[in-house]
Amino acid sequence: MPDNGNPTAGVKDRLRIPHTPYAEREPEARVHDFQDIVLGYDIETARREASRCLQCPQPSGCAAACPLGNDIPAAMWLIAQGDFIGAANIYRQTSIFPEICGRVCPQERLCEGSCVLGKRLGPPSLGKLEMFVADYQRAVEGWPKPTLAPATGKRVAIVGGGPAGLAAAESLTRFGHGVTVYEAAPYPGGLLMYGIPSFKLPKSLIVEKVEYLAGLGIEFACNTRVGRDITVDSLFEQGYHAVFLGVGANIDAKLKAPGVDLAGIYQSGEYLLRTNPPRELVPDRFREPPQVGKRVAVIGGGDTAMDCLRTSLRMGAEEVTCYYRRTEAEMPGSKKERVHAMEEGARVEYLVAPVRFIGDEDGHVCAMELQRMGLGEPDQSGRRRPVPIKGSEFTVPVDTVVLALGYWPDETIGQTTPDLKTHDYGLIDAETQTGQTSRPGVFAGGDAVTGPDLVVTAVVAGLHAAQAIHEYLAALN
Repeated sequence: MPDNGNPTAGVKDRLRIPHTPYAEREPEARVHDFQDIVLGYDIETARREASRCLQCPQPSGCAAACPLGNDIPAAMWLIAQGDFIGAANIYRQTSIFPEICGRVCPQERLCEGSCVLGKRLGPPSLGKLEMFVADYQRAVEGWPKPTLAPATGKRVAIVGGGPAGLAAAESLTRFGHGVTVYEAAPYPGGLLMYGIPSFKLPKSLIVEKVEYLAGLGIEFACNTRVGRDITVDSLFEQGYHAVFLGVGANIDAKLKAPGVDLAGIYQSGEYLLRTNPPRELVPDRFREPPQVGKRVAVIGGGDTAMDCLRTSLRMGAEEVTCYYRRTEAEMPGSKKERVHAMEEGARVEYLVAPVRFIGDEDGHVCAMELQRMGLGEPDQSGRRRPVPIKGSEFTVPVDTVVLALGYWPDETIGQTTPDLKTHDYGLIDAETQTGQTSRPGVFAGGDAVTGPDLVVTAVVAGLHAAQAIHEYLAALN
């Protein structure tokens, strides 16, 4: 194994080390349950894979491409030497979620996609190495406890227990502030608990993280929807000195088509909610699993569509097809997720869009009429616009349809908070670096500000807002 003790030594040796893919469960086995499909690395393979890192001078491409700015070369150096705890602590200097980001970040678009080894040799599996060392540290030492600053007497209400809210909560607690997280669902986690399927992100990991945060003194008020049960104004009346809004964007985009209200047609958010989290943590009205037939159609082309395809297979569907109105080149999601879905037996039909849904005598969907599409000039998204082809309609039999067309913000917060500026159907106006909104003392970040984005960008927003809130609270003295 090359000596990584000197960042400039052994480059030729590193280039000779073949890529070692991380282990995954075989598709034939994993498709029958909701357990994590990633087995990852062991000690030997992790060291070997990390040794492929060329230790580029800072700022390296991978670190610059990481929204959190993780010092990835330093972590790879330590992993190659077998110092897994040290590597985990490198990640924890900038990230509160290495065990989660290592699993769910689209590394091919971020750190790995910016590696100089590129397509010719392939980058090290940076995400799964991050996951490996974070998991290793917790197995050996448990969750590492940070040093907390002395109590300041200031209190902050976090609205929303998703990635942005939990990141802000932990950071503010380290600063010495009292923090309460208000969560509309029965348990914190947001999309980590209720959106991302268990086969990509084990729910036990979210439970462990929440218990760790509670151990730091963070309080959680679940089944409490701010904007309906209480208001932002009432939080200030209760004595909170600042409020962070991290409510996400979790309203399913609707499809306008005849028959869309037939039984057997589900929105993706509800579909994943009914199938993936532990039953006892699901809101009462969603605890009954969906009735999944033999033939499932998923409309959409992003990662959520892939999640719904793979979930449908695990629910017993025999024929699962994604219908997408553009080509694979325009698909917004991760290629890795598409590969996983295809490995497990799903298929994709491109350049088609639903026209109407047809029901049986009981009002249950039994068929779907589609129209073939061509591609025109690029639209505002930069992707070529789908154009319907006249006379190309055809019908396919379906038993279950899942609409995975994206998400919109919840307008409730904006409608119930005076002087809070919003735009585009409820997205909150907030400064990019601080999260400061138009309302003094109210900060916001994550998908509630940007619209649907990555877990890691929500975490960054929560951390930036926490720093700004800390400075705001200091100025109140």
